[in-house]
Amino acid sequence: MVAVAILAAGRGTRMKSDLPKVCHTLGSVSLVERVLKSCLSLTPSRILVIVGYQSERVKKSLEAYSTVEFVEQTEQLGTGHAVQQLLPYLEGFTEELLVLNGDVPLLRSSTIKQLLDTHKTHQNAATLLTAHLSNPKGYGRVFCDGQNLLKQIVEERDCTPEQKQNRRINAGIYCFNWPQLAKALPKLEANNDQKEYYLTDMVKFLEPVMAVDVEDEQEISGINDRKQLACAYEILQSRVKDAWMERGVTLVDPASITIDDTVKLQPDVTIEPQTHLRGKTQIGSGSRIGPGSLIENSQLGENVTVLYSVISDSVVKDGTRIGPYAHLRGHVEVGESCRVGNFVELKNTTLGGRTNVAHLSYLGDAQLGNKVNIGAGTITANYDGVKKHRTQIGDRTKTGSNSVLVAPLTLGQDVTIAAGSTVTEDVPDDCLVLARTRQVVKPGWRLKNQAEKS
Repeated sequence: MVAVAILAAGRGTRMKSDLPKVCHTLGSVSLVERVLKSCLSLTPSRILVIVGYQSERVKKSLEAYSTVEFVEQTEQLGTGHAVQQLLPYLEGFTEELLVLNGDVPLLRSSTIKQLLDTHKTHQNAATLLTAHLSNPKGYGRVFCDGQNLLKQIVEERDCTPEQKQNRRINAGIYCFNWPQLAKALPKLEANNDQKEYYLTDMVKFLEPVMAVDVEDEQEISGINDRKQLACAYEILQSRVKDAWMERGVTLVDPASITIDDTVKLQPDVTIEPQTHLRGKTQIGSGSRIGPGSLIENSQLGENVTVLYSVISDSVVKDGTRIGPYAHLRGHVEVGESCRVGNFVELKNTTLGGRTNVAHLSYLGDAQLGNKVNIGAGTITANYDGVKKHRTQIGDRTKTGSNSVLVAPLTLGQDVTIAAGSTVTEDVPDDCLVLARTRQVVKPGWRLKNQAEKS
């Protein structure tokens, strides 16, 4: 068994934000949630998140994880002080404690598992994750013997020129034998300029302590400011896009495309330039998305095409064409082999199979049957100033150009609405509807001022 402690109490002043640093998002997921998710594959017996600054906001960001325990650190006096807060919570616990940082969101689950396995195999008192950086400037150096047993950690300002040649640094990720750590934690002292208790000082009281090198130094990238957040996003995007291309997804211009790691794609999907996939989006095989499209929290079937359009919180079924310049939002469901064309907006609307809304229309709070054809400029007037109302349109019904359907309204099957009609009353099946005044032509008529000028 292993318990996990995530350090998430700091404000992160360099972020220049009222929001706690660990609540900032990286690819639609908060930093602290990313850290938490990275250790779930270990099936930890306890997960304890140490909170401090605006603790309620941190708790809210993790409210979906009911088993998480929160530990208050009322004063932020260093990493060692944070872990000291666990003493009453882990009283009687006899296994291992994994300590992660809530602002290090790129750590892979496999790396954490390697750290834990090494710790258990060698029965270490402590095992720390280290990295060989190409440029270790600013970091303390870690010195080990030939078996990777820790000899000392030297802060950079105290290193000799020879010691600075060592590129191995401490990543700040630890695995401890909790009973040994619990005995040593009260020995920590704040004998430094910051008057803080550092977890790195614990290695002085524990033995043996071993180092494990991370293969990819990018995994230990911490987030302290907006620039580092942007750099982390680039790393995450590189991982995600490389993985999808290896699985048979075509990215026409990867540099201009972004894909959240919560997105799911099938082989033979093609993503065109300047396209962005967000949230819990799923896209079926053979679909072509973009260029210039945004898909968010939506499910698209197979062989769907989307061109210069925005789709959010919606479902689009197989063989449907969307765009250019269409907007689907607010729980739209589009059936198979439909056409939603130029400058069409759908909101909270369902389209049956083989239904077409080709151009210049707004359908809100509507339910359309199969093989319906919506003429250019048709709108549902769904809001009366107080309430939203629904429009229902039966199979094979057609609306002429510039029709206005004033909800609440039900149109039956095989209804034809003449162009320019404003329909305010329900219509039964098999009807032609003309809801407009007759054209009036007055020969020889001019505006008064025009007649005077002539």
